[in-house]
Amino acid sequence: MNIHQTQQRPRKAVIPAAGFGTRLLPATKSQPKEMLLVGRKPVIQYVVEEIQATGINKILIVTNQKKRTLEDHFDSNLDHFSQTSEVDGDIEFFYTRQSHPKGLADAISKAETFVGNEPFVVCLGDSIIQSKPTSNILENLIETHMENQANVTVLFEEVAFESVVKYGIGTPKFEKGLAFSVVGLVEKPSVDKAPSNLAVAARYVFSPEIFDYIRQTKPGKNNEIQITDSIQLALKDQGRVFGLKLDHDEKRFDIGNYRAYFEAFFRFSLADPEFGSEFREYATKMLEI
Repeated sequence: MNIHQTQQRPRKAVIPAAGFGTRLLPATKSQPKEMLLVGRKPVIQYVVEEIQATGINKILIVTNQKKRTLEDHFDSNLDHFSQTSEVDGDIEFFYTRQSHPKGLADAISKAETFVGNEPFVVCLGDSIIQSKPTSNILENLIETHMENQANVTVLFEEVAFESVVKYGIGTPKFEKGLAFSVVGLVEKPSVDKAPSNLAVAARYVFSPEIFDYIRQTKPGKNNEIQITDSIQLALKDQGRVFGLKLDHDEKRFDIGNYRAYFEAFFRFSLADPEFGSEFREYATKMLEI
């Protein structure tokens, strides 16, 4: 496998946002789950701001036919956008569609022309990463990718062992701080067959060769093409795959079900610079009732 391209710093990012959000009905009946508010901002704006903080200014959003509001939200010509958004006006947004839900790997494959022959970042549009105030976890992921001349670098989080059946799970080989070499990935293993409790956490850095492995990936569960299977093919071809683990005070919020959504809204409301302390007092009083 060719690794010279990974010595470049990624200049482009891809946000897969084509899922239908059925677990969040009826809230997602007329709006995408990525546009649900968490505190003052929709989910996808947190993702874009995270990307922006790394210096990347070209973003492709993979949507479906029911997600025109995503394009409208980032249209800088709309009234008051520049006054109310923290998104830099220099960011260029591009859009393409995944008309049929064929899995994450298929969604990422839609970015091949956009990416060209360069490394790139993938951030799922329905997951918010709460980093330390002094760091950006996506920046750390990019640095890990470049330092290790990796072909693929994946963000991981530790989950309860009984929850591994919900995630792609990694097999670590050795660790250096929060970074480690990955020697295997399995999609949603049973508890007794899980190689660890390290779950894929919605952020990736890829070299462009990943598109070749996506083309070789056979559909799996629900006839979907899983990116974990594509990464596993890269591993079999001697690809260099690394992981970076979220620290104990960093957290991913997967806005894919109501429990996670409620928790995210609560946590970000507590952190609101204007009303956070007042809301904390209110929440404390409510818990005493």
